[in-house]
Amino acid sequence: MASLFTKIVQGAIPCYKVAETDHFLAFLDINPRKKGHTLVIPKKEVDYIFDLDDDTYMALMAFARKVAKAVEQVVDCKRIAIAVIGLEVPHTHVHLVPIDEIGDLNFERAAVELSTEELMQLASKISAAFE
Repeated sequence: MASLFTKIVQGAIPCYKVAETDHFLAFLDINPRKKGHTLVIPKKEVDYIFDLDDDTYMALMAFARKVAKAVEQVVDCKRIAIAVIGLEVPHTHVHLVPIDEIGDLNFERAAVELSTEELMQLASKISAAFE
């Protein structure tokens, strides 16, 4: 059965896309820890990040870096934190979270609420910064 993220890649589930290549996709997390929290995934469904082949792993990290730089241009923060947890969805994904303090990366905290309009505008701004 296809993962939630594979369904997003296939267009069966919508997302707030910020960047895309032939092999990778980045979109806003709909339950963000902080405004600008972005998920970066390979389009190929592989559950565990360390099961990716070397080339895909390195390319995923390079793509995530470019996305992080775009997020940083749009969202006011001290840094972009990176987290790979891998338990929520059985599809490799990298969390890019704008942070001002270590507690901003606490995944047990309640998500920040953003309206559909805010998410659409934010995705558009990050996408423009990515290009």
